[in-house]
Amino acid sequence: MDSDRLQKTEPDAATQAAFGERMMGMLNDAALSFMISIGHRTELFDTLEKLRRPATAQAISDESGLNERYVREWLGAMVTGRVIDYDPATKGYQLPQEHAAWLTREATPNNLAGVMQFMSMFGKIEDHVLDCFRNGGGVPYENFDRFHEIMAEESFQTVVAALEEHILPLAEGLLEALIQGVDVADVGCGRGLALLRMAELFPNSTFVGYDFSADAIHWATDEAKRRGLTNIRFAVQDAARLQDEDRFDVIFAFDAIHDQIDPHAMLAGIHRALKDEGLFFAQDIHSSSHLEKNLDHPVAPFLYTVSTMHCMTVSLAHSGCGLGTCWGEELALQMFEEAGFRNVAVHRLEHDIMNNYYLCRKGEADR
Repeated sequence: MDSDRLQKTEPDAATQAAFGERMMGMLNDAALSFMISIGHRTELFDTLEKLRRPATAQAISDESGLNERYVREWLGAMVTGRVIDYDPATKGYQLPQEHAAWLTREATPNNLAGVMQFMSMFGKIEDHVLDCFRNGGGVPYENFDRFHEIMAEESFQTVVAALEEHILPLAEGLLEALIQGVDVADVGCGRGLALLRMAELFPNSTFVGYDFSADAIHWATDEAKRRGLTNIRFAVQDAARLQDEDRFDVIFAFDAIHDQIDPHAMLAGIHRALKDEGLFFAQDIHSSSHLEKNLDHPVAPFLYTVSTMHCMTVSLAHSGCGLGTCWGEELALQMFEEAGFRNVAVHRLEHDIMNNYYLCRKGEADR
């Protein structure tokens, strides 16, 4: 957007018509996001992938155990949205393999159907966010009834599935240290899927997961018991009030910093809780702190929407700083330095267009 365009007063007919077409596309795509979410939650995409042949609505209904009339109407949205193929002669529906690669659980970590669940969740709190536009404040976590469930699915895709092969090897010597045995924490762990997986992989290490949500911690604790893990525990803990000092060899924070009420206090507490030469390993959103540098980001509108409807508002609900999802790499590096970390390394992974991976070491000079 240049200054000449911003100052232009006379509307351009072609531009106006093109934007109208774009708005129609947005309307259809927004509607499809709800239907894709339903297709994910009902496992209809997985059913179609399993069939791997054209099938009638009744056959799909029988295979999935779902109501045929609803399945048929859902298929109408999928066909007109060019998601599923349809043969009117046989009344057969089929999910193309090229589309299944982005829509099924087998497609992890590329299953974008699960991400569509955010849209329906945001719809439920739109009125609360609207009130914040008028009166300030924010919407607290307790208003998001499926947040930790959806985030656990997303964490499984972007973190758990990539831990051994991609994420942990980013830090030189980390895999070997975990095998030998170290003390590890995950701050803002949610349901703790990443930490649970590490506890399974590295029985000689000990793991602690902290999160603000009692519901998430209860779920994670039960899951650890179900898996028979004895080297892991979870505790309800405000990330801004960590009490540990010189305790951990490694601390993780997966997609957690930008949601915090007081991220500066969180980072200072993490620095304090690490042993000398300890590693802070943070995954957070890949973006710039400057709006104009995010114009070509492939999912920038989604990120700013997620921020408005969740990440920023949950912080502002408690009079927090409201960093927002697109707090950006520049501000992140500044805040890591202010917390005492030096020589922070920034990594990207091919499978994960959404995140940066920050490796921050605590040294004697940082104290």
